[in-house]
Amino acid sequence: MLIGNVGVDPEIRYVDAGVAVASVRLATTERGYRLPNGTEVPDRTEWHNIVLWRQLAETVEKYVRKGDKLYIEGKLHTRSYDDRSGQKRYVVEIWADAMEMLTPRRQEGQEVAPQQL
Repeated sequence: MLIGNVGVDPEIRYVDAGVAVASVRLATTERGYRLPNGTEVPDRTEWHNIVLWRQLAETVEKYVRKGDKLYIEGKLHTRSYDDRSGQKRYVVEIWADAMEMLTPRRQEGQEVAPQQL
């Protein structure tokens, strides 16, 4: 389960038989704090690769934009590939089972400011 802000507009593509697939970069931030000895621990932001299929992807295509806040439930999925130099690379994605949009909907011609976590 993650709650975070969309970093860039989602990428949508269609695969076999017109099945929609959306890719979303989601940022989650752990707020910084001060230790009892006065040491400051800074904010820490993690970026997550979210993959949504079928109807979830179609909903993302219609309504989700950069800066929107999302709640995502899903499972980890790891894949590997060989880069140009032949080095094996691994990518960890979250394949979403459920999504909830937490940013209020935009009115026609009106923008909504991104919200902080």
